[in-house]
Amino acid sequence: MAVCARLCGVGQARGCRRRQQRKGPAEAAGAAAESEPDTDPEEERIEGVPVMARPVGACGASGHGGAGDPGAGLAAGGAGSPVSTCPQPPQPPARCSLLELPPELLVEIFASLPGTDLPSLAQVCTKFRRILNTDTIWRRRCREEYGVCENLRKLEITGVSCRDVYAKRINPRVKSGRFMKILPDYEHMEYRDVYTCLLHRYRHILGLWQPDIGPYGGLLNVVVDGLFIIGWMYLPPHDPHVDDPMRFKPLFRIHLMERKSATVECMYGHKGPHNGHIQIVKKDEFSTKCNQTDHHRMSGGRQEEFRTWLREEWGRTLEDIFHEHMQELILMKFIYTSQYDNCLTYRRIYLPPTRPDDLIKPGLFKGTYGSHGLEIVMLSFHGKCAKGTKITGDPNIPAGQQTVEIDLMHRIQLPDVENLRNFNELSRIILEVREQVRQEQQQQQPEGQEEGPGQAPPSARECPPEPPAYQKPEQPAPAPSWGAEGGGGTEKGLEASGDGPPAAPEPAPSEGGQPFVLPAGVISRNEDYPRTCRMCFYGTGLIAGHGFTSPERTPGVFILFDEDRFGFIWLELKSFSLYSRIKATFQNAEPPSPEAFDEMLKNIQALTT
Repeated sequence: MAVCARLCGVGQARGCRRRQQRKGPAEAAGAAAESEPDTDPEEERIEGVPVMARPVGACGASGHGGAGDPGAGLAAGGAGSPVSTCPQPPQPPARCSLLELPPELLVEIFASLPGTDLPSLAQVCTKFRRILNTDTIWRRRCREEYGVCENLRKLEITGVSCRDVYAKRINPRVKSGRFMKILPDYEHMEYRDVYTCLLHRYRHILGLWQPDIGPYGGLLNVVVDGLFIIGWMYLPPHDPHVDDPMRFKPLFRIHLMERKSATVECMYGHKGPHNGHIQIVKKDEFSTKCNQTDHHRMSGGRQEEFRTWLREEWGRTLEDIFHEHMQELILMKFIYTSQYDNCLTYRRIYLPPTRPDDLIKPGLFKGTYGSHGLEIVMLSFHGKCAKGTKITGDPNIPAGQQTVEIDLMHRIQLPDVENLRNFNELSRIILEVREQVRQEQQQQQPEGQEEGPGQAPPSARECPPEPPAYQKPEQPAPAPSWGAEGGGGTEKGLEASGDGPPAAPEPAPSEGGQPFVLPAGVISRNEDYPRTCRMCFYGTGLIAGHGFTSPERTPGVFILFDEDRFGFIWLELKSFSLYSRIKATFQNAEPPSPEAFDEMLKNIQALTT
């Protein structure tokens, strides 16, 4: 109790100080000598001031009122006693408690602490709890930890956030009045409620997620948008405009309709927000459920829903698509994805870590996949190889599978433009490199060890963490020449590379790159591809039948155009895929460690195998 009284500045300690102020110096010294100290060692330890012993001066031990010093006895006598000639002991330094600081300073201190520590701080004493009710503290925590910048008192800005975002940024054709709804009572809401009941409670679902929609997958980004938490589904641009920006639409939102009560609303459909539910299943996984699926239906029935979905997904009508196989794929996707409009499960995904020796910055890209349209691929580097993992997929190669794998140890020197137009010439170069890779793998494989029926092919195994055999253009350096020189090399030169002297190092590519043109007969969805490239590498692409049947890796060539674009030629399919970087900033998407990212890749691949 003495400690609490001293910290709070009340009780006996305060009374003692006031009585000492009213008394003179001599009376105060005498009273201090006769009475017990108003603090104990434990209180002194809490306040951070050690217990100070009374110094012994020239009066010696008699300064305590002993018989050896008559002056001390006189000092302790009545009013008529003479004053002692012994000097008075120095006063102890004034003790300052945290509670004696001005409230505005405490507000500034508390506002700089993490929001998760504030509830514990409120249990210390009544004064701290009263100060922590200051809205400025929680507003700063909302801004610094979650990026909330809106003012709760400005209803004209806050109340129409999601409606305007959807109407203007997502689909300009949507009338802004479609998403009008009764606005929450923000004027009587506090930032403490926003932090504790909304942001902190749902902090585990912020970041990038992949919805479980069978082979199609997807990319969901859950962010704090104003005073809402919104789940944005990212959609590739309309085929075949791979360089266009991404499209996105809201799937759900969470906000406070009342104090201390967060509301989950489903944004799917065309009748505005309606009641939904979110359940955090386990770490790195959550699910959403719509409680009013009738809002997803349209008055014109399934035909109107299909036409609306087709315009949003492909930007065209079914009559504009003349390819019969493409029509079947589109109709199949609509029927399949419509089954997941009321309940979805999401699994967390991370952006690939960046290393200084990466060929280009890893990340998310959108690429062309023939009749399947544009799909999202994650490019990551793993030692001496690079992998392209599908985030969105199709019935042939589902989401989560490695669509391409690039061997950074086997660089290809393309022939000149005239010879490059000949597909047979390019095919010969790629097959020569594949044979070279096969021979190297056989030499590295221990004798007597054979691949079992369940073992993955060499190209699909894990890449050893070896340094890549390339140099960036801004650092010219000789690189080993596994391909052909000039017109693509000869078989004789390839055979001699095993036992004979090594081939002459090829020069590093210039800043402008080398001319590039697609060989005749190679199909491309986008004819507006770059006409110069930096470098090329041998790689393999994954192909399979419908339903991911009979999957196999076939040879191809990886073409690096610039920092934001690359391509891949599928040799067996005579097809070209162009990839363009997704230029968007994603928060809460960094992996905790490289091992966590590799584990994430294995998990999403195992789910679709």
